[in-house]
Amino acid sequence: MSEDQQKNCCEHSSGEPTATRSSAPIWIIVLTLALLFLGGVYFDHNSGWFNPRVYAPYQTAEQLDAYQPKSGAAAALARGKGVYESVCGICHGADGLGKPGMAPPLAGSEWVLTKGFNRLAHIPLAGVNGAITVEGKDWTMAMAAMGAALPDDDLAAVLTYIRGSWGNKAGPITGDDIKKIRAELGKNPAPVTGDQLKALPE
Repeated sequence: MSEDQQKNCCEHSSGEPTATRSSAPIWIIVLTLALLFLGGVYFDHNSGWFNPRVYAPYQTAEQLDAYQPKSGAAAALARGKGVYESVCGICHGADGLGKPGMAPPLAGSEWVLTKGFNRLAHIPLAGVNGAITVEGKDWTMAMAAMGAALPDDDLAAVLTYIRGSWGNKAGPITGDDIKKIRAELGKNPAPVTGDQLKALPE
């Protein structure tokens, strides 16, 4: 081989390997997709994210939260709400706006938004019979002593809930507060009228 031929040969051949584009084998693609599918199925059946049995019988996060253990002020509020909805909400409404011809509103009521709570506590402990004015509207009604049969702590919780809900901003009431007022009223107190309530100290 001549010197020129050797030179041309060396110029056209390189010692470095070159990369060429090639497609992945189809079986690798199929295997990857199959593994992804099986992983998704496993995740669906074994995680709580998509499994409704984890949350049944609750349909919403609010329902689930209502049954979570609470403590402190949150526990008292939840307790008061439960008592209110089962005892008071039938007439006064779940929104505290009352019902025409049945019961006056509690939201924004001057009987609720007081510094003291003596008059407010008399209403469920003794009941109301006769005329009473609420937010400038006259009501003639007969309300039984719905709170007389409730434990002191339950009645305190529901009155605290009423005083702190629907835009109301008034202080809490304790079970000891209710116990003291109940003792002052004695057994089987007579229902009061609006005028009699006004004559009581707050």
